[in-house]
Amino acid sequence: MQIFNSLSKKTEEFQPIESKKIVAYVCGLTPYDDAHIGHARTYVSFDMIKRCFIKKGHSFYHIQNITDVEDKIIKRCLETGSDPIKLTTQFHDEALELFDSLNILRADIYPKVTEHMDEIIAIIKELIEKGFAYETDSGVYFNVTNFDGYGKLSGQDTDHMKAGVRKEVAEGKHSSLDFALWKKSNGEIIEFDSPWGKGRPGWHIECSAMARKYAKRTLDIHGGARDLIFPHHENEIAQSEAASSNKFCNYWIHTGFLTVNGEKMSKSLGNFITLKQALSQSSPNALRLFYLQAHYRSPLDYDQEKLRSMEESVERIFNSLGLMREVSDNPSKQNLEFRKKTDGLVDTFYKNLEDDFNTPEAIAALFNLLRVSNSHLSIANPDCEQVKKISKAVEDMLWILGLEEQKKTIDGKKESLFALLKELSIKEKSKTSEDAMELIIKKRNDARKDKDYKTSDLIRDRLKEIGIMLEDKEGITRYKLI
Repeated sequence: MQIFNSLSKKTEEFQPIESKKIVAYVCGLTPYDDAHIGHARTYVSFDMIKRCFIKKGHSFYHIQNITDVEDKIIKRCLETGSDPIKLTTQFHDEALELFDSLNILRADIYPKVTEHMDEIIAIIKELIEKGFAYETDSGVYFNVTNFDGYGKLSGQDTDHMKAGVRKEVAEGKHSSLDFALWKKSNGEIIEFDSPWGKGRPGWHIECSAMARKYAKRTLDIHGGARDLIFPHHENEIAQSEAASSNKFCNYWIHTGFLTVNGEKMSKSLGNFITLKQALSQSSPNALRLFYLQAHYRSPLDYDQEKLRSMEESVERIFNSLGLMREVSDNPSKQNLEFRKKTDGLVDTFYKNLEDDFNTPEAIAALFNLLRVSNSHLSIANPDCEQVKKISKAVEDMLWILGLEEQKKTIDGKKESLFALLKELSIKEKSKTSEDAMELIIKKRNDARKDKDYKTSDLIRDRLKEIGIMLEDKEGITRYKLI
Protein backbone atom coordinates (compact mmCIF):
# COMPACT_ATOMS: atom_id res chain seq x y z
CA MET A 1 0.00 0.00 0.00
CA GLN A 2 1.44 3.35 -1.11
CA ILE A 3 0.38 6.43 0.87
CA PHE A 4 1.25 10.09 0.42
CA ASN A 5 2.66 11.19 3.77
CA SER A 6 2.13 14.90 4.50
CA LEU A 7 5.12 14.75 6.84
CA SER A 8 7.68 13.57 4.27
CA LYS A 9 5.85 15.25 1.34
CA LYS A 10 6.19 12.05 -0.68
CA THR A 11 4.46 8.76 -1.38
CA GLU A 12 5.71 5.95 0.84
CA GLU A 13 5.14 2.25 1.33
CA PHE A 14 2.83 1.91 4.33
CA GLN A 15 4.26 -0.19 7.15
CA PRO A 16 2.23 -0.34 10.38
CA ILE A 17 4.13 -0.58 13.66
CA GLU A 18 2.41 -3.88 14.47
CA SER A 19 1.62 -6.36 11.72
CA LYS A 20 -2.02 -6.20 10.59
CA LYS A 21 -2.89 -3.71 13.37
CA ILE A 22 -3.43 -0.02 12.70
CA VAL A 23 -3.96 2.70 15.30
CA ALA A 24 -5.40 5.87 13.79
CA TYR A 25 -6.48 9.26 15.15
CA VAL A 26 -8.76 11.46 13.05
CA CYS A 27 -9.57 14.97 14.26
CA GLY A 28 -13.24 15.19 15.14
CA LEU A 29 -15.87 17.87 15.31
CA THR A 30 -16.15 21.04 17.34
CA PRO A 31 -19.92 20.63 17.69
CA TYR A 32 -21.28 24.16 18.09
CA ASP A 33 -23.29 24.11 14.83
CA ASP A 34 -24.69 21.69 12.24
CA ALA A 35 -22.25 19.36 10.48
CA HIS A 36 -21.63 20.52 6.91
CA ILE A 37 -20.60 19.04 3.56
CA GLY A 38 -16.93 19.79 4.24
CA HIS A 39 -17.00 17.60 7.34
CA ALA A 40 -18.70 14.85 5.33
CA ARG A 41 -16.04 15.00 2.60
CA THR A 42 -13.27 14.40 5.16
CA TYR A 43 -15.05 11.61 7.05
CA VAL A 44 -16.18 9.80 3.88
CA SER A 45 -12.56 9.84 2.70
CA PHE A 46 -11.23 8.40 5.95
CA ASP A 47 -14.06 5.88 6.01
CA MET A 48 -12.97 4.64 2.58
CA ILE A 49 -9.34 4.44 3.78
CA LYS A 50 -10.42 2.53 6.88
CA ARG A 51 -12.49 0.10 4.77
CA CYS A 52 -9.52 -0.52 2.46
CA PHE A 53 -7.38 -1.63 5.39
CA ILE A 54 -10.14 -3.75 6.92
CA LYS A 55 -10.71 -5.50 3.58
CA LYS A 56 -6.96 -6.25 3.45
CA GLY A 57 -7.24 -8.01 6.81
CA HIS A 58 -6.00 -5.28 9.17
CA SER A 59 -7.63 -4.38 12.46
CA PHE A 60 -8.22 -0.62 12.58
CA TYR A 61 -8.45 1.08 15.98
CA HIS A 62 -10.04 4.45 15.25
CA ILE A 63 -9.92 7.34 17.74
CA GLN A 64 -11.92 10.48 16.92
CA ASN A 65 -12.08 13.27 19.48
CA ILE A 66 -14.95 15.60 20.33
CA THR A 67 -13.79 19.17 20.99
CA ASP A 68 -16.53 20.16 23.43
CA VAL A 69 -14.57 23.08 24.94
CA GLU A 70 -13.57 25.86 22.57
CA ASP A 71 -13.99 29.60 22.01
CA LYS A 72 -16.70 29.14 19.34
CA ILE A 73 -18.74 26.97 21.70
CA ILE A 74 -18.50 29.55 24.48
CA LYS A 75 -19.50 32.33 22.06
CA ARG A 76 -22.53 30.36 20.82
CA CYS A 77 -23.65 29.58 24.37
CA LEU A 78 -23.36 33.23 25.40
CA GLU A 79 -25.42 34.22 22.34
CA THR A 80 -28.15 31.62 22.85
CA GLY A 81 -28.11 30.99 26.59
CA SER A 82 -27.45 27.29 25.95
CA ASP A 83 -25.67 24.94 28.31
CA PRO A 84 -22.33 24.00 26.66
CA ILE A 85 -22.56 20.29 27.51
CA LYS A 86 -26.13 20.01 26.20
CA LEU A 87 -25.33 22.07 23.09
CA THR A 88 -22.27 20.04 22.09
CA THR A 89 -23.94 16.71 22.87
CA GLN A 90 -26.97 17.60 20.76
CA PHE A 91 -24.95 18.73 17.73
CA HIS A 92 -22.56 15.77 17.90
CA ASP A 93 -25.37 13.21 18.26
CA GLU A 94 -27.15 14.74 15.27
CA ALA A 95 -23.91 14.69 13.25
CA LEU A 96 -23.31 11.01 14.04
CA GLU A 97 -26.82 10.12 12.84
CA LEU A 98 -26.14 11.94 9.56
CA PHE A 99 -22.78 10.20 9.21
CA ASP A 100 -24.57 6.89 9.86
CA SER A 101 -26.93 7.64 6.97
CA LEU A 102 -23.81 8.18 4.81
CA ASN A 103 -22.74 4.66 5.81
CA ILE A 104 -19.66 5.96 7.64
CA LEU A 105 -18.35 3.32 10.05
CA ARG A 106 -18.24 4.70 13.57
CA ALA A 107 -14.96 5.26 15.40
CA ASP A 108 -14.03 2.87 18.20
CA ILE A 109 -14.06 5.75 20.67
CA TYR A 110 -15.12 9.41 20.71
CA PRO A 111 -13.27 10.95 23.70
CA LYS A 112 -14.49 14.35 24.92
CA VAL A 113 -12.18 17.12 26.08
CA THR A 114 -14.37 17.77 29.14
CA GLU A 115 -13.82 14.20 30.32
CA HIS A 116 -10.01 14.25 29.99
CA MET A 117 -8.83 17.20 32.08
CA ASP A 118 -6.54 14.99 34.20
CA GLU A 119 -4.70 13.73 31.10
CA ILE A 120 -4.46 17.24 29.63
CA ILE A 121 -3.13 18.75 32.88
CA ALA A 122 -0.61 15.89 33.24
CA ILE A 123 0.96 16.49 29.83
CA ILE A 124 1.12 20.27 30.41
CA LYS A 125 2.95 19.61 33.71
CA GLU A 126 5.47 17.41 31.88
CA LEU A 127 6.10 20.11 29.28
CA ILE A 128 6.75 22.70 32.01
CA GLU A 129 9.11 20.36 33.88
CA LYS A 130 11.07 19.64 30.68
CA GLY A 131 11.43 23.33 29.83
CA PHE A 132 9.08 23.29 26.85
CA ALA A 133 6.33 25.42 28.45
CA TYR A 134 6.02 28.40 30.77
CA GLU A 135 3.31 30.16 32.73
CA THR A 136 2.19 33.79 32.30
CA ASP A 137 -0.60 35.88 33.80
CA SER A 138 -2.93 34.72 31.03
CA GLY A 139 -2.08 31.02 30.80
CA VAL A 140 0.52 28.39 29.99
CA TYR A 141 2.31 28.53 26.62
CA PHE A 142 4.46 26.13 24.61
CA ASN A 143 7.93 27.49 23.91
CA VAL A 144 8.37 26.88 20.18
CA THR A 145 12.01 28.04 20.20
CA ASN A 146 13.01 25.17 22.52
CA PHE A 147 11.61 22.48 20.18
CA ASP A 148 13.88 21.51 17.29
CA GLY A 149 12.07 20.71 14.07
CA TYR A 150 9.05 22.94 14.56
CA GLY A 151 7.52 23.41 11.11
CA LYS A 152 8.47 20.00 9.70
CA LEU A 153 4.86 19.12 8.86
CA SER A 154 3.81 22.43 7.31
CA GLY A 155 7.20 22.91 5.64
CA GLN A 156 7.62 26.42 7.03
CA ASP A 157 10.58 27.79 8.94
CA THR A 158 10.04 29.79 12.12
CA ASP A 159 11.35 33.05 10.62
CA HIS A 160 8.77 32.82 7.82
CA MET A 161 6.04 32.03 10.37
CA LYS A 162 6.96 35.04 12.50
CA ALA A 163 6.77 37.29 9.47
CA GLY A 164 3.20 36.08 8.89
CA VAL A 165 2.00 36.79 12.42
CA ARG A 166 0.09 40.07 12.49
CA LYS A 167 -0.65 40.35 16.20
CA GLU A 168 1.86 41.82 18.59
CA VAL A 169 3.44 39.55 21.21
CA ALA A 170 1.17 39.90 24.21
CA GLU A 171 0.36 38.48 27.63
CA GLY A 172 3.99 37.75 28.52
CA LYS A 173 4.56 35.36 25.63
CA HIS A 174 8.22 34.84 24.76
CA SER A 175 7.46 34.67 21.02
CA SER A 176 4.54 35.36 18.72
CA LEU A 177 4.67 31.67 17.67
CA ASP A 178 4.22 30.30 21.20
CA PHE A 179 0.76 28.78 21.52
CA ALA A 180 -1.58 28.29 24.47
CA LEU A 181 -1.66 25.02 26.37
CA TRP A 182 -3.90 26.42 29.10
CA LYS A 183 -6.03 29.59 29.04
CA LYS A 184 -6.73 31.16 32.42
CA SER A 185 -10.25 32.42 33.02
CA ASN A 186 -12.37 34.01 35.69
CA GLY A 187 -16.01 32.99 35.97
CA GLU A 188 -16.49 31.92 32.34
CA ILE A 189 -19.45 29.75 31.30
CA ILE A 190 -17.19 26.67 31.29
CA GLU A 191 -13.89 26.39 33.18
CA PHE A 192 -11.87 23.84 35.10
CA ASP A 193 -9.50 23.76 38.06
CA SER A 194 -5.78 23.40 37.38
CA PRO A 195 -2.41 24.03 39.09
CA TRP A 196 -2.39 27.38 37.23
CA GLY A 197 -5.85 28.47 38.34
CA LYS A 198 -9.24 28.11 36.72
CA GLY A 199 -9.34 27.95 32.95
CA ARG A 200 -9.64 25.66 29.96
CA PRO A 201 -7.17 23.85 27.69
CA GLY A 202 -5.88 25.29 24.45
CA TRP A 203 -7.16 23.75 21.24
CA HIS A 204 -4.12 21.61 20.36
CA ILE A 205 -3.22 19.97 23.65
CA GLU A 206 -6.45 17.95 23.82
CA CYS A 207 -5.49 15.79 20.83
CA SER A 208 -2.03 15.07 22.18
CA ALA A 209 -3.44 14.01 25.55
CA MET A 210 -6.23 11.83 24.19
CA ALA A 211 -4.11 10.26 21.46
CA ARG A 212 -1.54 9.31 24.10
CA LYS A 213 -4.18 7.82 26.40
CA TYR A 214 -5.96 5.68 23.83
CA ALA A 215 -3.20 4.82 21.35
CA LYS A 216 -0.65 4.09 24.09
CA ARG A 217 2.10 4.33 21.46
CA THR A 218 3.13 6.12 18.26
CA LEU A 219 0.18 6.50 15.93
CA ASP A 220 0.28 4.72 12.59
CA ILE A 221 -2.01 7.31 10.99
CA HIS A 222 -3.18 10.78 11.97
CA GLY A 223 -5.51 12.68 9.72
CA GLY A 224 -7.94 15.45 9.12
CA ALA A 225 -8.72 18.19 6.63
CA ARG A 226 -5.87 20.02 4.94
CA ASP A 227 -6.53 23.25 6.82
CA LEU A 228 -5.49 21.53 10.07
CA ILE A 229 -1.87 21.07 8.98
CA PHE A 230 -0.93 24.44 10.45
CA PRO A 231 -1.18 25.30 13.22
CA HIS A 232 -3.16 22.42 14.74
CA HIS A 233 -1.25 19.35 13.58
CA GLU A 234 2.10 21.15 13.65
CA ASN A 235 1.48 22.02 17.29
CA GLU A 236 0.32 18.51 18.12
CA ILE A 237 3.62 17.12 16.89
CA ALA A 238 5.65 19.66 18.87
CA GLN A 239 3.93 19.19 22.22
CA SER A 240 3.55 15.40 21.89
CA GLU A 241 7.17 14.73 20.93
CA ALA A 242 8.49 17.24 23.47
CA ALA A 243 6.58 15.46 26.23
CA SER A 244 7.39 11.87 25.26
CA SER A 245 10.67 12.15 23.29
CA ASN A 246 9.09 9.65 20.86
CA LYS A 247 7.72 10.10 17.36
CA PHE A 248 4.07 11.13 17.57
CA CYS A 249 2.82 9.70 14.26
CA ASN A 250 4.34 7.87 11.28
CA TYR A 251 1.89 8.77 8.50
CA TRP A 252 -0.07 11.99 8.18
CA ILE A 253 -3.04 12.01 5.78
CA HIS A 254 -4.93 15.16 4.83
CA THR A 255 -8.02 15.65 2.68
CA GLY A 256 -8.32 18.42 0.08
CA PHE A 257 -10.41 21.56 0.31
CA LEU A 258 -14.11 21.58 -0.54
CA THR A 259 -15.49 24.70 -2.20
CA VAL A 260 -18.97 25.77 -3.28
CA ASN A 261 -19.21 27.58 -6.60
CA GLY A 262 -15.43 27.91 -6.56
CA GLU A 263 -15.34 29.74 -3.22
CA LYS A 264 -14.61 28.72 0.34
CA MET A 265 -17.83 27.81 2.11
CA SER A 266 -19.02 30.64 4.35
CA LYS A 267 -22.31 31.78 5.85
CA SER A 268 -21.46 35.38 4.93
CA LEU A 269 -21.20 34.36 1.26
CA GLY A 270 -24.50 32.49 1.42
CA ASN A 271 -22.91 29.26 0.17
CA PHE A 272 -22.84 27.36 3.47
CA ILE A 273 -24.47 23.94 3.01
CA THR A 274 -25.20 21.69 5.96
CA LEU A 275 -25.04 17.94 5.59
CA LYS A 276 -28.73 17.76 6.43
CA GLN A 277 -29.51 20.09 3.50
CA ALA A 278 -27.29 18.08 1.15
CA LEU A 279 -28.98 14.80 2.11
CA SER A 280 -32.41 16.33 1.54
CA GLN A 281 -31.39 16.90 -2.10
CA SER A 282 -29.21 13.86 -2.79
CA SER A 283 -29.16 10.23 -1.72
CA PRO A 284 -26.37 9.09 0.62
CA ASN A 285 -24.94 6.86 -2.13
CA ALA A 286 -24.86 9.71 -4.65
CA LEU A 287 -23.14 12.02 -2.15
CA ARG A 288 -20.52 9.38 -1.28
CA LEU A 289 -19.86 8.65 -4.96
CA PHE A 290 -19.53 12.39 -5.63
CA TYR A 291 -16.88 12.74 -2.93
CA LEU A 292 -14.98 9.62 -4.03
CA GLN A 293 -14.93 10.39 -7.75
CA ALA A 294 -12.29 12.97 -6.80
CA HIS A 295 -8.99 11.94 -5.21
CA TYR A 296 -9.12 12.51 -1.46
CA ARG A 297 -6.20 15.00 -1.61
CA SER A 298 -7.61 16.98 -4.55
CA PRO A 299 -9.73 20.10 -4.22
CA LEU A 300 -13.42 19.45 -4.92
CA ASP A 301 -16.17 21.89 -5.85
CA TYR A 302 -19.69 21.02 -4.70
CA ASP A 303 -21.83 20.75 -7.82
CA GLN A 304 -25.54 19.91 -7.81
CA GLU A 305 -25.51 18.97 -11.49
CA LYS A 306 -22.75 16.43 -10.89
CA LEU A 307 -24.67 15.08 -7.93
CA ARG A 308 -27.68 14.45 -10.17
CA SER A 309 -25.44 12.48 -12.52
CA MET A 310 -24.17 10.53 -9.51
CA GLU A 311 -27.76 9.42 -8.80
CA GLU A 312 -27.89 7.93 -12.30
CA SER A 313 -24.49 6.30 -11.82
CA VAL A 314 -25.59 4.70 -8.56
CA GLU A 315 -28.72 3.35 -10.25
CA ARG A 316 -26.59 1.85 -13.06
CA ILE A 317 -24.33 0.16 -10.52
CA PHE A 318 -27.11 -1.60 -8.64
CA ASN A 319 -29.14 -2.40 -11.76
CA SER A 320 -26.06 -4.12 -13.21
CA LEU A 321 -25.41 -5.95 -9.96
CA GLY A 322 -29.05 -7.09 -9.92
CA LEU A 323 -28.73 -8.56 -13.41
CA MET A 324 -25.58 -10.45 -12.41
CA ARG A 325 -27.29 -11.87 -9.33
CA GLU A 326 -30.15 -13.23 -11.48
CA VAL A 327 -27.81 -15.47 -13.49
CA SER A 328 -28.70 -19.13 -12.98
CA ASP A 329 -26.45 -21.58 -11.14
CA ASN A 330 -26.63 -24.05 -14.02
CA PRO A 331 -23.30 -25.26 -15.41
CA SER A 332 -22.12 -23.24 -18.38
CA LYS A 333 -19.21 -23.14 -20.77
CA GLN A 334 -16.18 -21.14 -19.67
CA ASN A 335 -15.47 -17.96 -21.64
CA LEU A 336 -11.73 -17.44 -21.27
CA GLU A 337 -11.68 -13.99 -22.86
CA PHE A 338 -14.44 -12.78 -20.51
CA ARG A 339 -12.66 -14.27 -17.50
CA LYS A 340 -9.34 -12.66 -18.37
CA LYS A 341 -10.92 -9.25 -19.01
CA THR A 342 -13.06 -9.17 -15.85
CA ASP A 343 -10.37 -10.60 -13.55
CA GLY A 344 -8.02 -7.94 -14.90
CA LEU A 345 -10.49 -5.15 -14.12
CA VAL A 346 -10.94 -6.42 -10.56
CA ASP A 347 -7.14 -6.36 -10.13
CA THR A 348 -7.03 -2.83 -11.60
CA PHE A 349 -9.60 -1.65 -9.04
CA TYR A 350 -7.45 -2.81 -6.12
CA LYS A 351 -4.15 -1.67 -7.64
CA ASN A 352 -5.57 1.85 -7.92
CA LEU A 353 -6.68 1.83 -4.29
CA GLU A 354 -3.23 0.68 -3.23
CA ASP A 355 -1.78 3.69 -5.07
CA ASP A 356 -2.62 6.30 -2.42
CA PHE A 357 -6.33 5.41 -2.50
CA ASN A 358 -6.87 6.50 -6.11
CA THR A 359 -10.66 6.25 -6.05
CA PRO A 360 -11.28 8.05 -9.39
CA GLU A 361 -9.36 5.36 -11.29
CA ALA A 362 -10.73 2.58 -9.10
CA ILE A 363 -14.30 3.72 -9.81
CA ALA A 364 -13.51 3.89 -13.53
CA ALA A 365 -12.37 0.24 -13.34
CA LEU A 366 -15.61 -0.66 -11.55
CA PHE A 367 -17.76 0.90 -14.28
CA ASN A 368 -15.69 -0.82 -16.98
CA LEU A 369 -16.25 -4.12 -15.17
CA LEU A 370 -20.01 -3.51 -15.08
CA ARG A 371 -20.06 -2.56 -18.77
CA VAL A 372 -18.16 -5.69 -19.83
CA SER A 373 -20.38 -7.89 -17.64
CA ASN A 374 -23.60 -6.34 -18.98
CA SER A 375 -22.42 -6.91 -22.53
CA HIS A 376 -21.53 -10.53 -21.74
CA LEU A 377 -24.96 -11.19 -20.22
CA SER A 378 -26.58 -10.33 -23.56
CA ILE A 379 -25.00 -13.30 -25.36
CA ALA A 380 -26.77 -16.63 -25.76
CA ASN A 381 -24.65 -18.70 -23.35
CA PRO A 382 -22.96 -16.49 -20.75
CA ASP A 383 -20.26 -17.84 -18.44
CA CYS A 384 -22.52 -18.06 -15.38
CA GLU A 385 -19.81 -19.21 -13.00
CA GLN A 386 -17.63 -16.18 -13.80
CA VAL A 387 -20.61 -13.82 -13.63
CA LYS A 388 -21.40 -15.10 -10.11
CA LYS A 389 -17.75 -14.62 -9.14
CA ILE A 390 -17.74 -11.07 -10.51
CA SER A 391 -20.99 -10.18 -8.73
CA LYS A 392 -19.32 -11.09 -5.42
CA ALA A 393 -16.25 -9.04 -6.41
CA VAL A 394 -18.49 -6.06 -7.17
CA GLU A 395 -20.17 -6.40 -3.76
CA ASP A 396 -16.72 -6.25 -2.13
CA MET A 397 -15.79 -3.16 -4.15
CA LEU A 398 -19.03 -1.42 -3.18
CA TRP A 399 -18.39 -2.23 0.48
CA ILE A 400 -15.00 -0.49 0.28
CA LEU A 401 -16.59 2.53 -1.41
CA GLY A 402 -19.33 2.47 1.21
CA LEU A 403 -22.11 2.27 -1.37
CA GLU A 404 -24.98 0.32 0.12
CA GLU A 405 -27.95 -0.99 -1.81
CA GLN A 406 -31.11 0.69 -0.65
CA LYS A 407 -33.71 -2.04 -0.29
CA LYS A 408 -36.96 -0.74 -1.68
CA THR A 409 -40.20 -2.34 -0.61
CA ILE A 410 -43.77 -1.97 -1.78
CA ASP A 411 -45.16 -1.74 1.74
CA GLY A 412 -45.66 1.99 1.33
CA LYS A 413 -47.76 1.41 -1.81
CA LYS A 414 -50.40 -0.76 -0.13
CA GLU A 415 -53.20 1.80 -0.41
CA SER A 416 -52.55 2.40 -4.13
CA LEU A 417 -52.37 -1.34 -4.86
CA PHE A 418 -55.62 -2.04 -3.04
CA ALA A 419 -57.25 0.76 -5.05
CA LEU A 420 -56.01 -0.90 -8.25
CA LEU A 421 -57.47 -4.25 -7.11
CA LYS A 422 -60.84 -2.53 -6.76
CA GLU A 423 -60.51 -0.83 -10.18
CA LEU A 424 -59.76 -4.19 -11.78
CA SER A 425 -62.71 -5.84 -10.00
CA ILE A 426 -60.47 -8.40 -8.35
CA LYS A 427 -62.53 -9.96 -5.58
CA GLU A 428 -59.92 -12.15 -3.89
CA LYS A 429 -58.90 -11.02 -0.41
CA SER A 430 -55.38 -9.74 0.19
CA LYS A 431 -53.78 -8.60 3.42
CA THR A 432 -50.39 -7.34 2.25
CA SER A 433 -48.88 -5.38 -0.63
CA GLU A 434 -47.15 -8.57 -1.80
CA ASP A 435 -50.50 -10.41 -1.91
CA ALA A 436 -51.99 -7.56 -3.94
CA MET A 437 -49.08 -7.62 -6.41
CA GLU A 438 -49.46 -11.36 -6.98
CA LEU A 439 -53.16 -10.91 -7.79
CA ILE A 440 -52.49 -7.97 -10.12
CA ILE A 441 -49.70 -9.81 -11.97
CA LYS A 442 -51.98 -12.86 -12.35
CA LYS A 443 -54.76 -10.66 -13.72
CA ARG A 444 -52.36 -9.04 -16.19
CA ASN A 445 -50.90 -12.37 -17.36
CA ASP A 446 -54.38 -13.87 -17.79
CA ALA A 447 -55.35 -10.83 -19.89
CA ARG A 448 -52.29 -11.31 -22.10
CA LYS A 449 -53.16 -15.00 -22.62
CA ASP A 450 -56.69 -13.98 -23.61
CA LYS A 451 -55.24 -11.28 -25.92
CA ASP A 452 -57.01 -8.65 -23.82
CA TYR A 453 -54.26 -6.14 -24.43
CA LYS A 454 -56.40 -3.22 -23.30
CA THR A 455 -56.54 -4.62 -19.74
CA SER A 456 -52.91 -5.73 -19.89
CA ASP A 457 -51.73 -2.26 -20.92
CA LEU A 458 -53.98 -0.62 -18.34
CA ILE A 459 -52.40 -2.66 -15.54
CA ARG A 460 -48.89 -1.88 -16.78
CA ASP A 461 -49.68 1.86 -16.97
CA ARG A 462 -51.37 1.99 -13.56
CA LEU A 463 -48.46 0.21 -11.90
CA LYS A 464 -46.03 2.62 -13.53
CA GLU A 465 -48.00 5.55 -12.08
CA ILE A 466 -47.70 3.91 -8.66
CA GLY A 467 -43.93 3.53 -9.18
CA ILE A 468 -43.73 -0.15 -10.08
CA MET A 469 -42.39 -1.57 -13.35
CA LEU A 470 -43.09 -5.09 -14.63
CA GLU A 471 -40.41 -7.13 -16.38
CA ASP A 472 -41.07 -10.35 -18.32
CA LYS A 473 -38.10 -12.69 -18.65
CA GLU A 474 -38.00 -16.39 -19.50
CA GLY A 475 -41.73 -16.77 -18.86
CA ILE A 476 -41.56 -15.19 -15.41
CA THR A 477 -42.97 -11.76 -14.51
CA ARG A 478 -41.01 -9.76 -11.94
CA TYR A 479 -41.51 -6.26 -10.66
CA LYS A 480 -39.18 -3.53 -9.50
CA LEU A 481 -39.70 -0.16 -7.89
CA ILE A 482 -38.86 2.90 -9.96
